[in-house]
Amino acid sequence: MRLTNKQIQFRVKQLDKFLIKEYKEQSIQKKRDSALYEKEFMRRIKKTIRLLNPITEKATKNLRTYRKRGRRPELRPNEKLRLILIHQLFGKSNRMMSYMLLIFSLMTGINVSYKTVERLYSDEETELALHNLLILMLRKKGIKEIDACADATGYGLFISKHYLSYAQKLKDKAKESKNTKKAFVYQFALMDLATRMYVCLGTSLISEKQAFDKAMQMLEEVDVKIRSVRLDRYYSFPSYVKQFPNSIVYIIPRKNSKLGHGEQWLNTMRRFLEDTMKYLGEYFRRVNSENGFAQDKKMFGDKVRQKRNDRIDTVLFCRGIWHNLLYLFS
Repeated sequence: MRLTNKQIQFRVKQLDKFLIKEYKEQSIQKKRDSALYEKEFMRRIKKTIRLLNPITEKATKNLRTYRKRGRRPELRPNEKLRLILIHQLFGKSNRMMSYMLLIFSLMTGINVSYKTVERLYSDEETELALHNLLILMLRKKGIKEIDACADATGYGLFISKHYLSYAQKLKDKAKESKNTKKAFVYQFALMDLATRMYVCLGTSLISEKQAFDKAMQMLEEVDVKIRSVRLDRYYSFPSYVKQFPNSIVYIIPRKNSKLGHGEQWLNTMRRFLEDTMKYLGEYFRRVNSENGFAQDKKMFGDKVRQKRNDRIDTVLFCRGIWHNLLYLFS
């Protein structure tokens, strides 16, 4: 089949006018049973918490980091890993978490200040333990070569800004108060369709593209091969398709899409034109990514209250780890 730019652009127009609507009418999904979902969710949470100790022990068993002279750490690596995960699950502030630990200290033997909890989010040993835990989960689930979907989402940030200083800069008199400025952090996640577990994640305060780039760097480290991948229309450019040279890529082309960007892009356009309805069936499996983010936000909320960039990254990585833990033991 010989392809032309006009063929691609004509099919995209058809797609926007009626093909997507026709496909959605053919694949209407049943409404989710909320009560059944909550029951299943609680079952998975209980099972995960029961098995949290063994898997965190295994993830930190051979973990060694070089430390300079100074005060000995209050917590062992496995305790740090459990504590940071529990902190995210409870959704409490660092100070409130330290107060809760006082209550549980008789049972756990862990009694630390809120500053210790806060420092976990920028602790090198904890970051390594989280990465080890991700690799361990992927291996435990047998994730080596996958069909994937991927997408990005945003989490709200609350950054306090002293209004008086700002007003003085503008040479404007104002009563001293505090103003809260809202910003967003982007998170990109690539998911295995078979297990619904995240294979790699990336975050950025700058752009969705930078979050994507960080996730691709992590993908090289986890050593998982991608047979096929489904990407949002934001990624409908040859440069993104080329990031998966040995994979089948499903994207919805843009209105001005053209040929001439290499064999990988040509093959993607050919699959799109040859059987568009079948192609859409594969592409819309990407909805699993949207559902995954919706579950994460239902569990943890849609905001991050850490201020430092590295700690913001760690918060979202912890949430990704929790997502995987729930599917690991399901």
